[in-house]
Amino acid sequence: MFMFFCAHWQTYVSGTLRFGLIDVTEVQFAIMIMYLMTAFGGVSLWLTTLPIIGVKMYVFPILGIIGGALYSCYNYFHVILNGGVGKNGSTVADTSVLSPGLHIGLCLTLAFIIFKKSSSHLFEHHPCLYLLAFGMVIAKISNKLVIAHMTKSELHLPDTAFIGPGLLFLNQYFNSFIDEHIVLWMAMVISLVDLTRYCTGVCLQIASHLRIQVFSITPPSQAHRD
Repeated sequence: MFMFFCAHWQTYVSGTLRFGLIDVTEVQFAIMIMYLMTAFGGVSLWLTTLPIIGVKMYVFPILGIIGGALYSCYNYFHVILNGGVGKNGSTVADTSVLSPGLHIGLCLTLAFIIFKKSSSHLFEHHPCLYLLAFGMVIAKISNKLVIAHMTKSELHLPDTAFIGPGLLFLNQYFNSFIDEHIVLWMAMVISLVDLTRYCTGVCLQIASHLRIQVFSITPPSQAHRD
């Protein structure tokens, strides 16, 4: 999720979406292959010790994740920290090149704090729900970053996307007076509704401006008559 956001962060800074030899798409395919291997071989597959080299299978995904993250971060931040195309090396919106870092930084910090401080081990017991809830938050701020790049507008930090993680954080702050699993479900639903509302609004605004229907194509004969 962080790598995907960074790909569009450097686009927001440089004005150009760049693709490396190994990039976000390759990472996503690698993750899908890992999930498929786990689905067919079970979790115990990764505890298998490979002959000759004597290394367990799980070592390779870990090395791949760390190596890929370092390689991608170097490429992204080399662009980000070298200045953008705006005034005095700023972004396309003439804002600080570091400003998008506040959004992803806040989201990941909340995700880590809630995981670390959870009295009911929320992440360990409900990993899919946890990743869905925070994944939709990052999807929202990533979409906002893409729109900000396309419209050359400022990316504002206050956002309804942080309501869900905020509820989880506040619940922990007040000693989890509501069951954390229930609050996690609430956060997931709120994040889903917020993401859907935002994406729908963007699509409708684009359709209204271009005078088109989002899910339909005007027949050639009718288009010619118009």
